[in-house]
Amino acid sequence: MTTTRTSPLLTDLYELTMLAGYHHHGMHREPAIFDLFFRETPFHGGYAVFAGLEPALDALENLRFNSEEIAYLESLNLFSADFLDELARFRFTGSVRAPKEGTPVFANEPILSVEAPLAEAQLVETLLLNIINFQTLVATKAARIVRAAGEAQVLEFGLRRSQGPDGAMSVARATCIGGVGSTSNVLAGMKYGLPVKGTHAHSWVMAFDDELSAFRAYARSFPDSCILLVDTVDTLKSGLPNAITVARELRQQGHELLGIRLDSGDLAWLSRQARRMLDEAGFPGVRIVASNELDEEVIRTIREEGGRIDIYGVGTRLATCAGRGGGALGGVYKLVAIRNQPKMKLTADIAKATLPGRKDVWRLCDENGEIIQDVIATPGEQPARGMTVYDPVNPTRYRRLEENFECRPLLDTVMRDGRRTRPAPSLDTLAAFCHQELDHLPQGTLRSVNPHRYKVSISPALHELREDLRRQMQT
Repeated sequence: MTTTRTSPLLTDLYELTMLAGYHHHGMHREPAIFDLFFRETPFHGGYAVFAGLEPALDALENLRFNSEEIAYLESLNLFSADFLDELARFRFTGSVRAPKEGTPVFANEPILSVEAPLAEAQLVETLLLNIINFQTLVATKAARIVRAAGEAQVLEFGLRRSQGPDGAMSVARATCIGGVGSTSNVLAGMKYGLPVKGTHAHSWVMAFDDELSAFRAYARSFPDSCILLVDTVDTLKSGLPNAITVARELRQQGHELLGIRLDSGDLAWLSRQARRMLDEAGFPGVRIVASNELDEEVIRTIREEGGRIDIYGVGTRLATCAGRGGGALGGVYKLVAIRNQPKMKLTADIAKATLPGRKDVWRLCDENGEIIQDVIATPGEQPARGMTVYDPVNPTRYRRLEENFECRPLLDTVMRDGRRTRPAPSLDTLAAFCHQELDHLPQGTLRSVNPHRYKVSISPALHELREDLRRQMQT
């Protein structure tokens, strides 16, 4: 499919008024750097999964004002003719540095850095936050659910509960990066090359005279991909016996029932009973699908209670990122340098102070590839054993790097002069990368409840730069 155009009017008005002001004062072409980061990990968890980079790069490459949009801005009577002429020629010509999608990322470290003329870097703030915040939140929720499910598969079917058509497409894409292998969203299947899966609704059963007739009709229509929803009448007294009857009839015709779906009741207990009934009837290969307001906490409870579920269909709570600490990722986008001079935000709340200047992020790993911690540093500065590093939020907290480790850079230049530096990876590649990276995190960081706090530190030079700027701003 062709890339969907993103209108530059998908922004907050103050981005445009600031641009007009920069233009008025002759500042719009001054070189600037902005960092995108978040201060709190979503879901009270130990990590987030970076996602949304490729859609963001698509948007940046194709960002243009058309004549209708310029005419609308003119009708607001806010902007000069010279400024509107400047917007008509707008192109993003900057550079972007970011991790690979699927990378586990943490609070207070840059997950996207934009270097561009001030007007360009400013205009894209809202757009980048809109894309990165949501897809990172969804990919994180998906990864938590997939890890809770263990060996079972997870199917995304949150389309009908998503935040509109755009939200539904973003959900399908981001959940794939987080490890969900298939979707019910047919358009997402076509656009992103995802496997599409589904069964039937209760209305199918209700449209026939009785449940057995409905099951037989569905099996005749889809003899090699038949999954029957068994809770319309009574799961154990009607649904399962009728599904087993249809399974026998399919086998006699040279086909096999693929699965049954449970959509209500005590899913742990019902799945154990369903597994017993299917096995006793000679159908150990029939898979059990479960749905109904599932998330990582419910799935973990089902498994702890001995549930026998093969596939979890997760919709509402995945698509809306519901749960403790969910709902939104509070990513922010802050100016950290202009005219090659480091800048920082200093407020009464020390936790909201920003880290100044251009920065590199280093991921420290041991000899087995296990991840130890991250260090944010000034350009050209690389962590070394014995180095004293500081808390990014509280400058009075520090520690020495005592471990043996290897460093790898987290931020790569993914866009230069407004153009991508490499082709977009496939979603399968990103999902495999995410799974691998999560497996190398400290185990305590992966806990969904009361996780270990992953260490993110700043280097001595960055600490000193921050303290110097703090002193200058307070005098």
